[in-house]
Amino acid sequence: MARRGDRLLFAAAVLLFGISSAAAEDAPVNTIQDIFQHLRTCWKPPPPAKARPIDITVVVSFNRAGNILGHPRITYESAEASDSDRLQYRIAVMEALQRCTPVPFTDAMAGAAAGRPFAIQFRNRKTSPPTQERRA
Repeated sequence: MARRGDRLLFAAAVLLFGISSAAAEDAPVNTIQDIFQHLRTCWKPPPPAKARPIDITVVVSFNRAGNILGHPRITYESAEASDSDRLQYRIAVMEALQRCTPVPFTDAMAGAAAGRPFAIQFRNRKTSPPTQERRA
């Protein structure tokens, strides 16, 4: 039987491929830092009424044309996130990727980036959660 988290990830991936939108109009992407900046310009976190702020990381690869290659993978979510929070943020990440692709790579960057995995962090928390200190 599939775990609930796997079903949530599958639902978010389906949204990625089911939503059609135009690529974000932006300057050509010429460096690795530009890739991260370009993708973050499309990030719209869920409103606080829908989900508590969490951090989430997705690993994604692109082809030379700037389209997503394969399937993006969520590799990190804040530990305190509920299933509902995770789903809302996974959807927001997939929507951001959809809004920003194809990435407008320059010719040089297209060759350098094609097929390489990029771990993109989307941070939505203002501060780190408090640490649990143990007293001896």
